[in-house]
Amino acid sequence: MMDWTDRHCRVFHRLLTRRSRLYTEMLTTGAILHGDRVRLLGFDASEHPVALQLGGSDPRDLATAATVGEDFGYDEINLNVGCPSDRVKDGRFGACLMAEPALVADGVAAMKRAVKIPVTVKCRIGIDDQDPETALDALARAVVAAGADALIVHARKAWLNGLSPKQNRDIPPLNYDRVYRLKAALPDVPVIINGGIAGIAEARRHLDQVDGVMLGRAAYQEPWRLLDVDPELFGEAAPHAGMKDVFQAMFPYIDDQLARGVRLHAITRHFVGAFHGVPGARAFRRHLAENAVRPGAGVNVLNDAMALVGDRAAAPIAA
Repeated sequence: MMDWTDRHCRVFHRLLTRRSRLYTEMLTTGAILHGDRVRLLGFDASEHPVALQLGGSDPRDLATAATVGEDFGYDEINLNVGCPSDRVKDGRFGACLMAEPALVADGVAAMKRAVKIPVTVKCRIGIDDQDPETALDALARAVVAAGADALIVHARKAWLNGLSPKQNRDIPPLNYDRVYRLKAALPDVPVIINGGIAGIAEARRHLDQVDGVMLGRAAYQEPWRLLDVDPELFGEAAPHAGMKDVFQAMFPYIDDQLARGVRLHAITRHFVGAFHGVPGARAFRRHLAENAVRPGAGVNVLNDAMALVGDRAAAPIAA
């Protein structure tokens, strides 16, 4: 979710569900150690619970970056061992580390010694020609022995040679049963499943086999689905009745960010799927695309865009 789940996106998503845990986009240890930490790591207090997702392989750097994240107030440190992009592979982090479970375990152990908050690992079921049965077991058992508090498993292989990052999100077949078998083998370790899960009804079915479900593209591209999370999975009312109420609640945050020099488009770019399937959704997207990028654009642009769509009191349960 690099360049997707930034702080503005997460504030928006928090207004859709109080109970879900939010994750940052992956940040490299190098960026945190040498970059503008306030710009990279700063977040709104409303986002809690929120996890910092790290990319890196050097145990000392991971420990330092985790400490910085804890000091900023994050609720969890998540090590990404699943991202298949070329930039990640060239930097020796992400999915290529599936081939180095001992190194990943060293990183987890270093972070566990450095912080008091949970440390988790997100991975694939394997890479390239690895056998998912042995590869996932080797990584999982190594990081659990090192102290990992939970495993988040994208139920696809990553093909680092031959497929683009975009293709790696769709072409390798999903193998949910492999994640179920991992959970059965590690009954005392929280296992969260990820990959191709389209909605809350589907998530509920997975919860019969695993401890949690992570939504990525479905939550981003059709954020209205998140309005079902609290009532359907936690038996609690959604924070707001519908998307228009959510955007009304966003206005103070948007005004504050604009006053800090943020461009409106940096926030509203996360809203394009908000009214999927509602009459006027295309006009809503077009109005934002044409007007939110203009200098001086303010909340009136969003308000005018909202007036172009019909009402949907609450999102339907996703099948």
